[in-house]
Amino acid sequence: MIFFLASCDYLEVQEKESTSSEIVAIVNTEKLFREDLKDILPNNISKEDSIVLVNGYINDWAIKQLLLSKAEANSSQKDLEEINALIKDYKESLLINSYKERLIKQQLDTLINDEEIEAFYEKNKQNFRLNEELLKIKYLHFDNNIINKKELIELFKSDDIDDLETLEKQQLSFKFHQFNDSIWTRLDKVLLKLPISKENLLKKTKYLQKQDSLGLYLVAIKDVLVRNDVAPLSYIEPTITQMILHKRKIELIRDIEKILVKDATKNNNFKVY
Repeated sequence: MIFFLASCDYLEVQEKESTSSEIVAIVNTEKLFREDLKDILPNNISKEDSIVLVNGYINDWAIKQLLLSKAEANSSQKDLEEINALIKDYKESLLINSYKERLIKQQLDTLINDEEIEAFYEKNKQNFRLNEELLKIKYLHFDNNIINKKELIELFKSDDIDDLETLEKQQLSFKFHQFNDSIWTRLDKVLLKLPISKENLLKKTKYLQKQDSLGLYLVAIKDVLVRNDVAPLSYIEPTITQMILHKRKIELIRDIEKILVKDATKNNNFKVY
């Protein structure tokens, strides 16, 4: 009842001058002030909804304070000391990490050229083993009743760039397609598109065709990489970029830490006895 009356009182004084000293609820020695409630009410809210929202907030606050009081009363001194130590450690970690992130943002060189990426790859390539199959593949799927089926098949089989461009101009007639066979594509993504067995997709082939009730599927597999093969540079370049940046971050932080210790020692702010 006290909590509800408090919320009603709060609504009645909404139009009065707001002061942080107005108390809307008390639990033991803890107080909830009107100022604490000023941000919980959205604009254009009805009085009925305001009552529900404020009342709920006050009750939640009260339950939290009551639980905290009970928890403290039923905790040993050792438990409280351990919790306070954890809080102190967490606060220190947050402050330090926030400071480090600001320094990294200000000082980290994020420009990475192709030569650096390639050098990193060559030095560590044996560590970049695939745990998935990759394909360089082109495929095409169109409806069974398409008019120029034979023409499309011949265009698809061709290696001529002009024929590929002719195909691309008709892409609105296709259900789906991929004509760029110079990029590596994960096998599991291809399997979601094509009703062709994994075994057949892992074989290099200039032309593969399958027909079902949904239409005709044309496939050409240029290259295949299986699990445990060395991952190609083009496929893992984003990963290498992140690894180089992470390495730079670690080195930057170490340099900053060394400078801090050096300056503190020089200024007699750090002494070892």
